[in-house]
Amino acid sequence: MGLFDAIRGQFIDVIQWEDQTQDTIVWKFHRRDNAIKNGAQLIVRESQKAVFLHEGQLGDVFGPGRVQLSTNNIPILTSLSNWKYAFGAPFQCDVFFVSTRQFTDQKWGTRNPIMLRDPEFGPIRLRAFGSYCFQVVDAGTFVKQISATNSDFDTGSIVGQFRNMLAARFADALGELNIPALDLAANYNEMGDALSEQLQPEFDEYGIKLTKFLIENISLPEEVEKALDTRSSMGVLGNMNTYTQFKTANAIGDMANNPGGGGNMMGMFAGVNMGQTMGAAMQQGAQSPQQPGAVPPPLPQAAQWYAAQNGQQVGPFDQNGLAQRIQAGQITRETLLWKQGMAAWTAAGQIPEVANLFGAVPPPLPPPVP
Repeated sequence: MGLFDAIRGQFIDVIQWEDQTQDTIVWKFHRRDNAIKNGAQLIVRESQKAVFLHEGQLGDVFGPGRVQLSTNNIPILTSLSNWKYAFGAPFQCDVFFVSTRQFTDQKWGTRNPIMLRDPEFGPIRLRAFGSYCFQVVDAGTFVKQISATNSDFDTGSIVGQFRNMLAARFADALGELNIPALDLAANYNEMGDALSEQLQPEFDEYGIKLTKFLIENISLPEEVEKALDTRSSMGVLGNMNTYTQFKTANAIGDMANNPGGGGNMMGMFAGVNMGQTMGAAMQQGAQSPQQPGAVPPPLPQAAQWYAAQNGQQVGPFDQNGLAQRIQAGQITRETLLWKQGMAAWTAAGQIPEVANLFGAVPPPLPPPVP
């Protein structure tokens, strides 16, 4: 072997990148003086691309495969360097390997609350977070625009910029969509797909494709969430009067099952009465809209009457129904009546507000004259 062959053998390289990391995007091939022999072997694995730079200028880009470097298959680099050396002469250039696999589970979120005007709650503040995936599709553009001459460039070097960009565009889109806060959760997928399409042109500038954009949560302020929980609880309870009666019945049953607790009966009755009062107040507050200034009292409830007929309790019926039964002769002055607030059953003729109804009833016909 001659001297020329010995020198040539010292420069023949196998140029490759065995990536052992999960977050490296660009890795520079390290070679003393960056001297690469014409005829060196370039090995590019799947999900990789090799980018050649000569004196800061972008040269050739190689995809997956095995390539023997020569002036025949590196035309751009040859043109840039004005190749004038012999076949065995080394050439100076930088080789960058770029990972083209998908980088998944990248996080984004809003640092500060987004101020919105909601049709139901008025001005509110919202926070949001989620994840996204991206992939380098134009290795040459990415090296030129982002990584430059960095020997190692990982996701941590770029995701901060992406996170800020995504949060800003999300806030803008959320305001334009004008979706009520309570309906946002039903539109996460649609919003994510729409934002992905809107954001893609900005990622194109970096040679990157935004493969997935996910909205995981949009949260309301803590005080609004507490108010919603209270509102939901009242909706679950339903009719407050029925709920209060149910609790009262349970309290009476507990007293009946605890004969020795007579000393606490007054306290329990006081608690029941307080529960009834609070329940009525809560129901009135839930049913009556809050208006500035004085609030009118609730409308009085019509009395509900019960009658004792043939040893059985019939009713309830209101004042009109009571008058109809008196006119029909179904209820007489001796008929026992009762309504809420009365201490005991009382004859209808002894109740002033009922006795007046008998005055409108004509007296019985006189017996026929013999």
